[in-house]
Amino acid sequence: MAVFTAVTSAEAGALTERLGAGALLQLQGIGAGIENTNYFATTTQGDWVLTLFERLGADQLPYYLRLMQHLAQRGLPVPEPRADASGQILHQVAGKPAALVTRLRGHHQLAPDLHHCAQLGGLLARMHQGVADFPLQQPNLRGRDWWHTMAPAVRPHLTPAQQQLLDNELAFQQQVAASPAFAALPQGAVHADLFCDNVLFDGLPGHEKLTGAFDFYFAGTDSFGYDLAVCLNDWCLNADDASLDDGRALALVQAYEVHRPLGSTEHRLLPALLRAAALRFWLSRLGDWHLPRPAALLQPKDPGHFERVLRARIALPWHALR
Repeated sequence: MAVFTAVTSAEAGALTERLGAGALLQLQGIGAGIENTNYFATTTQGDWVLTLFERLGADQLPYYLRLMQHLAQRGLPVPEPRADASGQILHQVAGKPAALVTRLRGHHQLAPDLHHCAQLGGLLARMHQGVADFPLQQPNLRGRDWWHTMAPAVRPHLTPAQQQLLDNELAFQQQVAASPAFAALPQGAVHADLFCDNVLFDGLPGHEKLTGAFDFYFAGTDSFGYDLAVCLNDWCLNADDASLDDGRALALVQAYEVHRPLGSTEHRLLPALLRAAALRFWLSRLGDWHLPRPAALLQPKDPGHFERVLRARIALPWHALR
């Protein structure tokens, strides 16, 4: 999240009243994140998040919004887009496509323990089960095609050693993607960005309950194993050497498998998917760092973090079954 486009209280209030979401009381810009313009909106009827989409087109946005609506209507704790009288959930504010969604309660757990990881694993599996009848299809827009577009753009900013790492990993992932095993991976609509700062918990310390998952705007059709790998690389990381913490990682995977057991191919390819997830976020952070866009509130993240994660996954492959 970030603020690229200024929104007045009058503009936001006109939307909330048109959607029957109440009269606007307060509008506050959200500085975290890097893709869209986001505001917290408080109205006489509750708390909302107003998002203006800066990059995504009107042809792509229905996928994300309908996915959120689909999961929310199945009882999963995700934001639900607010529809107008005709059922439309994509609106316009300040000349940009926009959505108003329910604001979830809770706070982030940026240093998760086994308790948090297990709850995340269970939610992720339920999300993967919940999309079995989701009818829309859209490629993961930060998938392999995007990697090969972004890599040449950031390559001039890398050291020779980093360039070699990038080239080698792209070649490795190309080989994996061409394999029959990869083609057999179960797929569906995945979140693809379910980091700790996109999940909320509430409750007393040590007894927190997961209350929501949000920011579905990198979602797309991809393998469920890749979605799991994205989570493992963030939720279960040892900060000192970027290795995976066995306890937290196993807690996450085992809780996932209570709802959706992984197939043998998913287990076998998990080390490669962990590398793929690290590569994707290394590339995106390189782009945000070296090729930034102007924003009123913008906090690009250090690309070196996911370079270290990628190197660690190559040096020490991690398997859920040992």
